[in-house]
Amino acid sequence: MISGATRLAAVIGHPIRHSLSPAILNAAFAEAGLDWVFVACDVADGDGAAAVAAMRTLGLGGLSVTMPHKAAVRAAVDEVTAGAEALGAVNCVSWRGDRLVGDSTDGAGFVAALAEDPGLDVAGLRCVLVGAGGAGLSVARALGEAGAADVAVVNRSPAPAIRAAALAGPAGRVGSAADVAGADLIVNATSLGMGLAPDEPLPVDPAALHAGQVVADLVYHPLVTPLLAAAAARGARPVGGLGMLVHQAALAFARWTGQEAPVAAMTAAAREALAARGAAG
Repeated sequence: MISGATRLAAVIGHPIRHSLSPAILNAAFAEAGLDWVFVACDVADGDGAAAVAAMRTLGLGGLSVTMPHKAAVRAAVDEVTAGAEALGAVNCVSWRGDRLVGDSTDGAGFVAALAEDPGLDVAGLRCVLVGAGGAGLSVARALGEAGAADVAVVNRSPAPAIRAAALAGPAGRVGSAADVAGADLIVNATSLGMGLAPDEPLPVDPAALHAGQVVADLVYHPLVTPLLAAAAARGARPVGGLGMLVHQAALAFARWTGQEAPVAAMTAAAREALAARGAAG
């Protein structure tokens, strides 16, 4: 029951109506018995800083941030974590006393998702990261921080690949398609292979995939992308993007509430929301 004591949190983006975050986080609040509500707010490009000001004015308990506002919000908060500073982007805003702190939880959410399922410890692994956009940068930094032995970044444009490799620290380097066959973990951080077009290419050559590898796709809709299907057919372990979505939200939940997130309830809500979306066409 919503009351005068109910705490409000929100996600901002444009567009935003497709977001699964309300389903995931409202399930978390309900499971934890917290009097919180989470909503999605469509905020036009250029108004990210105004949304941060509104968070101050309205006393929102937390703010999630998606495209195109991550850089603008980073400039509007009072302080940022080391990760958000390195990436130049914020996807989570929380309170520290009367100050707003910006953080980036995507990369840490990805590593946490791997640790939960398939129980993979990134430390010491040879990794190939395909794509060096915003998500790719977050994952590159997280893999390096988690102790990966090698992070080879494969990207069509060299400059973003160089930046992503640098974010991975000493393990980072610019790689090529030839690195895929020798990798323990392959991560697709591009939109290639979503299956939106019959002739759409896969982000890696499936002939390079084999048993003993983990192939992760940051895409979560569909749950089984063409890349993941190809990986399974070659004997590799496929990992979809829903875990990263849930775990980055779980990190935000913990920052806002000071409580451990109910990840199982959040995952179930995400799957239910995706199923409903599929049924609706």
